[in-house]
Amino acid sequence: MAPDALAQVLRPLAEMFPAERYADLLVGLWPSDDAAVYRLGEDRALIATVDFITPVVDDPYQFGAVAAANALSDVYAMGGQVVLALNVCCFSECLGVETIGEILRGGAEKVAEAGGVLVGGHTIADEEPKYGLVALGFVHPARVLTKGGARPGDVLILTKRLGVGIITTAAKADQVRPEHIAAAVDSMQRLNRGASQQVQAAGAHACTDVTGFALLGHACEIAEKSGVRLQFDARRIPWLAGAQESAEQWLFPAGTARNRTAYAGQVRFAAGIAEETQQLLFTPETSGGLIAAIPPDRVDGLVAAFRAAGEDVWVVGEVQSGGGLPWIEVGP
Repeated sequence: MAPDALAQVLRPLAEMFPAERYADLLVGLWPSDDAAVYRLGEDRALIATVDFITPVVDDPYQFGAVAAANALSDVYAMGGQVVLALNVCCFSECLGVETIGEILRGGAEKVAEAGGVLVGGHTIADEEPKYGLVALGFVHPARVLTKGGARPGDVLILTKRLGVGIITTAAKADQVRPEHIAAAVDSMQRLNRGASQQVQAAGAHACTDVTGFALLGHACEIAEKSGVRLQFDARRIPWLAGAQESAEQWLFPAGTARNRTAYAGQVRFAAGIAEETQQLLFTPETSGGLIAAIPPDRVDGLVAAFRAAGEDVWVVGEVQSGGGLPWIEVGP
């Protein structure tokens, strides 16, 4: 659902509940974010989220792992750590017990890797397989990360390469190299747990994960909620091997066009930015990395911490003063 349409649905729903019920709700229906956050006490708040997807890879174990990592990512985007998860399953009986078992094993192992516990779930019959999680986490109430805190002068960092959306689409048409698919699957299966901890330690002012609305769509959410403008340097944006090659063959998923329709009016590209690059920046991602606004004096330390932990991070832009559309500018 497009963000504007979603806002029209959420606003009246939020108004249905009396104000006193929101006393301990730090993040909820309106304004929305990656997850809900409810204060449990002075030093602990509960993060609650749910996400599920259709298969993006053929291997059932990998599908389960990717879907789980994707669902858990919203907890990390809010600055929290995972504690509990429940399966959300839509399976056809024709899948077979072994296939379903491998999907669930992939998901369970990701929950375990996250330090959480899988405690049940729910299954319905559906001809198109879908799998994901309800994910619960904890965060200190004063350390909740939202999309709305970016400040002019902040530096924008990204923690995973982009391109899984177009690579998995190209794979369905057998138009991508096996090593490119493998790298995309590895990226999707990698938890944002360590990245979230590093971003928290650097005092991030805003954070979200890059998923279905693509880099530019999720960046627009940060810009709008923070009242700022984001400037990206297209030369610094990291791509998975094979992504740009697939873009040159115009193997974009349908979601690219939907995202461009939804966000094009909020984005301005500098002259010379290739059409393929523009399309890639509107292409949906699955289990993407975090994009965060970091105080400029903390960036060097953050980069060093990522390198010391053996994790990737890229400086991709900066936050500028707002003042109306466009919210996003892509240079050079």
